[in-house]
Amino acid sequence: MRTAVILRRCGALLLASLLSAAQAAPGPGSAHGPLELQEVASGLEHPWALAFLPGDEGMLVTERPGRLRRVTAEGQLSAPLAGVPEVYARGQGGLLDIALSPRFAEDRLVYLSYAEQGVDGRAGTAVGRGRLSTDLGALEGFKVIFRQQPKLSSGIHFGSRLVFDRDGYLFVTLGENNQRPTAQDLDKLQGKVVRLHADGRIPEDNPFVGRPGARAEIWSYGHRNPQGAALNPWTGALWTHEHGPRGGDEINIAQAGRNYGWPLATHGINYSLLPIPEAEGERVAGTEPPHHVWAKSPAISGMAFYDGERFPAWRHSLFIGALVQQALIRLQLDGDRVVGEERLLEELGARIRDVRTGPDGYLYVLTDEGNGKLLRVGLSAR
Repeated sequence: MRTAVILRRCGALLLASLLSAAQAAPGPGSAHGPLELQEVASGLEHPWALAFLPGDEGMLVTERPGRLRRVTAEGQLSAPLAGVPEVYARGQGGLLDIALSPRFAEDRLVYLSYAEQGVDGRAGTAVGRGRLSTDLGALEGFKVIFRQQPKLSSGIHFGSRLVFDRDGYLFVTLGENNQRPTAQDLDKLQGKVVRLHADGRIPEDNPFVGRPGARAEIWSYGHRNPQGAALNPWTGALWTHEHGPRGGDEINIAQAGRNYGWPLATHGINYSLLPIPEAEGERVAGTEPPHHVWAKSPAISGMAFYDGERFPAWRHSLFIGALVQQALIRLQLDGDRVVGEERLLEELGARIRDVRTGPDGYLYVLTDEGNGKLLRVGLSAR
């Protein structure tokens, strides 16, 4: 995709200064030399997710307060698109993830996840879809296809990421609304990954279909607040990651019917420094151990595998944004095994909310700020 960079003079000087610092000394074990970093757009209010449109149509970016914007191929921000649903924009809630239909070239459907308020003032995650107008200015006929039930959030732990698999099924990651025990309750949709048809119908082969007292939408359970998900391009498996409490951020490979432990099994403790009341240890019989875990929480958000051709040194890497530790994390993979870790963009001092691999082979990241930025990241040829 053709992307031109628009840099305001002061922003360009600051970014150049930070980039110079980043280029000065690659870290130990670094698989590359200097980074190439460019600001594509700024002025985004707490951007949360992005999706690439085909050809020269640019990108769609969600802003948590409830706006959907298009970033043009020249780096310009559009006015907010019409037809976006009303969102519960409190705390961590708002307009969240975005995904294009696997058949976007034919149906032009755009999927959004967002926090939705219920009748009692509590909120939950909802997913809907609308058709992107030919003038790129609106979502037409937006329709809700999924609602998290019950609605239990007072402003935190909504998840949520949207991923289509190779067969066209839609996976949605759902936070437990800070109601810990619900992640183990199969009659509730808190702390779950759900699997749907593209129109919201429940697949007949979901693992809990026909089981009394269990929601048929559920694919996996025992999750805390999963804000990262991506399809492994080499295996087709769904990888997710979730925030731990104080410690214990983890990556999981979400498999049908499996229990990923929260809050019974965790590597973290409460923010009060006391143990999680329900926790029985780091490993508990009947639950899946994390595929990868951080003892100290980076506060992870966004996930992208790198299988591009542009930067061979990054192939077989998994990139993850860090909010609290303000970095772009690169995990080096050998098959499914994590064999190395590297921190990038720490010099920016920015919360990284989302990361995606662009069709041009570059990485694109969003910074979670009142004046959030869309950045393009690559490896310098120098």
